[in-house]
Amino acid sequence: MEKAAVSDDGLLIPLIDLSKFLEGNEKQRRETAKAILNGFQTAGFIYLKNTPIAPEVRKHVFDVSSRFFKLSHEDKMAVGWTTPEANRGYSEPGREKNTQLVDAADVAKLKEAVPDIKESMEIGREDEIEYPNQWPSESSEAAEAVKLAGFKTTMNDFFAQCKAVHVEVMRAIAVGLDLDDHYFDNFLDVGDNTLRLLHYPEVERSVFEANPNQVRTGEHSDYGSITLLFQDACGGLQVQSPNGNFVNATPIEDTIVINAGDLLARWSNDTIKSTIHRVIQPPVEPVGDVYPARYSIAYFCNPNFKSQIEAIPGTYADELERKYAGVNTGEYLVQRLAATY
Repeated sequence: MEKAAVSDDGLLIPLIDLSKFLEGNEKQRRETAKAILNGFQTAGFIYLKNTPIAPEVRKHVFDVSSRFFKLSHEDKMAVGWTTPEANRGYSEPGREKNTQLVDAADVAKLKEAVPDIKESMEIGREDEIEYPNQWPSESSEAAEAVKLAGFKTTMNDFFAQCKAVHVEVMRAIAVGLDLDDHYFDNFLDVGDNTLRLLHYPEVERSVFEANPNQVRTGEHSDYGSITLLFQDACGGLQVQSPNGNFVNATPIEDTIVINAGDLLARWSNDTIKSTIHRVIQPPVEPVGDVYPARYSIAYFCNPNFKSQIEAIPGTYADELERKYAGVNTGEYLVQRLAATY
């Protein structure tokens, strides 16, 4: 482990060199795995550097993502998000509200008072027959105007690269828990994950001044096993400290911020933390009273939707210590998404 990526208000998020797990000797591999697990157990977050995803790939994906969001509202809505079961397509600003609330009426009330200021595009595995991806046209006049050619290929390739990192991080967790390296492999092979492209538009300072509770994304925990987050340099991500305060998770070039989700916390019998986080206005002075746009890309990782999740061996001493009944991944995630949208 290198120096901490974040150390503030009792929150320590480690910066870890993933190559030592992927390419190191047995000692380096085990030490790195323990560091990854410890980061998830104490902070719920880690930063990874020296991952298999090359900087130029990352840069290209961000570039192609930004072109999609330059399409007109009408063109984006043509591939609009439909249902929690599908969880694919475009969501306009105000459509989704990230929150810990579960009651639909409470979520609607909060959405009206403090809407999230973001738009997104959800992409799942391409071989899903029942709920296919919704791809924008790459040959229309509008698509050619923003140079969208290659969008589908770029995103499918990136999806596959992120899936590979997901598998390796879960293998590290297994090693950290003194389980077989491949303990989780059969839970991950289908790739029921979601690639989310995110655009936080420019916002005038007055929007935040008028409403002290205004954020770009409301405070929430993620739903699945882990999330890979790729940030631009703008900033604004905050993670809740053990003291209940929010701490800046400052972007570090060519790293992936990874956090544990609610399902992994449940799977680990709460020995792993799923930590609350949010996105606020950038921690920089606005330019001409306007905060700059922010782009990020999240890859939400899940066990296969057909998987039954029971507490991981070694995370409880006896049946009385098991905190949760078994749960089906797909049913659990649909339930959580239904509350969010």
